[in-house]
Amino acid sequence: MHQKLLETSVCSRYCGDVQVISIINQKGGVGKTTASVNIAAALAASGIRSLIVDLDPQAHLSISLDRLPEPGAPSVYTLMSGTHSIEEVVQSTAQENLFVAPTNLDLTGAETEFASEIGRESILRDALKKFAKSKMAPEVVILDCPPSLGLLSLNALVCSQYVIIPLQAEFFALQGMAQLLDVVERVKRRLNPGLDLLGILVSMFQKQRNLSREVLDELHGHFGDLVFKTLVRVNVRLAEAPSHGQTIYEYAPESAGAADFSALAGEVADRLGFGAKKGVEKPVTESSQDSPGSTEALPEPVAEMEAG
Repeated sequence: MHQKLLETSVCSRYCGDVQVISIINQKGGVGKTTASVNIAAALAASGIRSLIVDLDPQAHLSISLDRLPEPGAPSVYTLMSGTHSIEEVVQSTAQENLFVAPTNLDLTGAETEFASEIGRESILRDALKKFAKSKMAPEVVILDCPPSLGLLSLNALVCSQYVIIPLQAEFFALQGMAQLLDVVERVKRRLNPGLDLLGILVSMFQKQRNLSREVLDELHGHFGDLVFKTLVRVNVRLAEAPSHGQTIYEYAPESAGAADFSALAGEVADRLGFGAKKGVEKPVTESSQDSPGSTEALPEPVAEMEAG
């Protein structure tokens, strides 16, 4: 299944350039925004200058960091339309080394508006390319993609070196994966030869559920070591943090959710070739689900990590 893509996916190179990662799945509710925010926050905490770009017109990421722009204010939409530069759009956050390019509902009509533009699939790449040469340039850019495979997601894939696919540990976890991997393959072949699959993230994992373990086994059968060892557990603090405009590290730094994303960020940093970072915990795997802190996993009914 997509063997060529899978065989070349896990890379440990770091060329001194900005590393751009698309977090993408055309399904909603799989934890894209939660992953984007907290992977970036964990990398930032370990000293890696990180920028999150909100490409979802629903603006959940911008809202979750309390950075929702007013209509017409600098945003990802005004960046892509050429009204503002990326330096004008990027905002600092409460956390050192963590920055955000926010969006708002202005982005809703972008796919229709830009559809007839020449080079429409490269608008974001051109903006980031300029930014990479500035003094504000981050080391890692994480693109929070919308739950669709339209022009905004295409822009993300064209300017990325890597893709992370978050999946919820549920019955329909693999539904749509073939289509998504086909899109990634086509972009790699036609538009961005440097695009690789960095890993598959299992979110909302509950060891006590047979279904969660069955889904994990199926993913390992299909993708092997591409599946991150860290399993992001269902966690009430992760669900609450966005409503307070905070990352998990600001809201509940001692929570199981914070431990999970610290471990995941360690894996991401290793695969990017940054090497070990201080304060990064070991991966939270299925066998370690009973470790201290895992008592925060929610009983029924399960609270989801996020809506997008």
